[in-house]
Amino acid sequence: MALAGCGGGQSALNTAGREAASIALLFWVMLCGAVVLWLLVNGAFYYVSRIAPGRLDTRHARSVLIGGGIVLPVVVLTALLAWGLSILPDPRRPGDGLVVRVTGEQWWWRVEYWPEGAETPIVTANEIRLPAGQRTEFRLAADEVIHSFWIPALGGKMDMFPGRETMISLAPERPGVYRGQCAEFCGASHAWMAFAAVVMPPEAFDDWLAAEAADAVPPTDEAALRGQEVFLSEGCGACHTVRGTEAVGTVGPDLTHIGSRRTLGAGRSTVTLENLGTWITHTEALKPEVRMPSYALSEGDLADLTQYLKGLK
Repeated sequence: MALAGCGGGQSALNTAGREAASIALLFWVMLCGAVVLWLLVNGAFYYVSRIAPGRLDTRHARSVLIGGGIVLPVVVLTALLAWGLSILPDPRRPGDGLVVRVTGEQWWWRVEYWPEGAETPIVTANEIRLPAGQRTEFRLAADEVIHSFWIPALGGKMDMFPGRETMISLAPERPGVYRGQCAEFCGASHAWMAFAAVVMPPEAFDDWLAAEAADAVPPTDEAALRGQEVFLSEGCGACHTVRGTEAVGTVGPDLTHIGSRRTLGAGRSTVTLENLGTWITHTEALKPEVRMPSYALSEGDLADLTQYLKGLK
């Protein structure tokens, strides 16, 4: 039961990448060292207080203090520092070609894929997909406040600053779905600033990236067509982009393929018709101080709009 907390998609001990494995190993070594140190200190205390109480001669006491208080800590800490520094360069290594630029917004993630040789990015939001067995380079920035990019199962944290670009590279090894999270308190909805990190086999990732680069599939049924009209008439296109339509806004997340994403509102809920409707009509209640206002739509318009958004795949 105690080890159950070490699993899950947001556990740094349930590793799925090389950097996370190094961090987990460092943790276990430090934990085992702390246990050994605790046993030594308390064992010595028990020995002098219960087994052999009495005064120690000066030479013996000086040897214990110098050996246990100076020599041992210096040797152990020097070895741990050298080992820790040896694994630091890995997250700073260049990627194998793919560059992903992530910008921390309030409170969501703007994601741009730059395949090797690309002149324009493939833009998405609030979800990151990566090829397994390849090192991906992340270029990180923030819009107005400091954020921190963290996928515990894949690697360590990296802060994101306004006006400055930071870099980290990750080498995921095990396909699966993992949770990423902002690890720096950034405002009222910090707890709701998450994303899904999906690690895929390389061939599947290439297929997904090609599909992600395409324009939105035009709606075909009447409800979705009416929903598209509602989307444009309500001014949603002033803040959101849906490639292949008149909606070219860049203030909010790109919605071109929102129907195929795993979560809505940067990890707030899953993408279903019901959740889309709740998000549109109660945005500020679900995510305090978010910039998107809540919309009061008729029942019919709301149903058509959610049908349109769910069909954007």
